[in-house]
Amino acid sequence: MKVALYQIEQEYMILADEIISNEGELSPELEERLMINQEQLEKKGIGYGYIIKDIELEVDAIDDEIKRLTALKKSRINAVDRLKTSLSQAMQLFDISELKTPTLKINFRKSESVDVDIAFLDKDYIKTTVTETADKVAIKEALKNGIKVTGAILKSNLNLQIK
Repeated sequence: MKVALYQIEQEYMILADEIISNEGELSPELEERLMINQEQLEKKGIGYGYIIKDIELEVDAIDDEIKRLTALKKSRINAVDRLKTSLSQAMQLFDISELKTPTLKINFRKSESVDVDIAFLDKDYIKTTVTETADKVAIKEALKNGIKVTGAILKSNLNLQIK
């Protein structure tokens, strides 16, 4: 008969109560019931121990697999970045703005960014936080409105899109 660990614990608590109510006296029947429960508990405990060890080994294997997959992901991301850079440079070299098939479109999308040398910026264009950073949103807006901002230029970028 299979007995769950919590059932063994409950039976043991009942036996302990019986022993206490007998003022610590162990009858032969109580002694036999205690021995059976102890044997069952030892067997179950050992079984639990093996299960715990197996699960811990699985957790270690999962951790190793996570590390392996993380490294694999990083190498794939680096490969994609290198391929995009190469493709972008080649398309710009041959002045090709778009490559298109029925299932793939590769083109450039224009965007703007602001390069800043914070040492030359007017205080109106500096956000004060824990550390000083350039307020690129304000600088970009000022440059677009024709305001000269010392230490900043507005430049156009080509960002490769693959859809």
